Amino acid sequence: MGVSGCGKSAVGSLLADALHVPYVEGDDVHAPENVAKMAAGIALDDADRAGWLAALRERIGTARAQGSGLVVSCSALKRAYRDVLREGDPALRFVHLDGPRAVLECRLQRPGHFMPPSLLDSQLATLQPLQPDEDGIVLDIRQPLPFLLEQILQAARLDSPRPPV
Repeated sequence: MGVSGCGKSAVGSLLADALHVPYVEGDDVHAPENVAKMAAGIALDDADRAGWLAALRERIGTARAQGSGLVVSCSALKRAYRDVLREGDPALRFVHLDGPRAVLECRLQRPGHFMPPSLLDSQLATLQPLQPDEDGIVLDIRQPLPFLLEQILQAARLDSPRPPV
């Protein structure tokens, strides 16, 4: 989880590969209307995100019911959004990829990506960090990808034998 440009896709795909489980890129689940809205520089609101969160919750719930692991990368900016996702699996764990605005701004220079850098402010304003009662860890995006991956895997080993969903 985290704002655009924090590395969710890179870390998520590496984690899924390491765990040998499927990976869901949250951006691919957005309705075309949401993608168009963001591409136009308009921030999504709770109503825009409702269907997207429900679709992600369903995928998480299916993985739980099947007893398989799943890695999902999505912003999950608000506690309420994470609560919806946890409805799919109450044991869901989060990795909040966090870092300085300057690093995020540099990373948002992505040709061809629908999310414009102009929406960073709205995402940072919306972001509610993980609360102490939420199962998850916060990692510094300035660290190299292999280090981030090892930190996630280590946290998963310490928490339980069940792979993170």
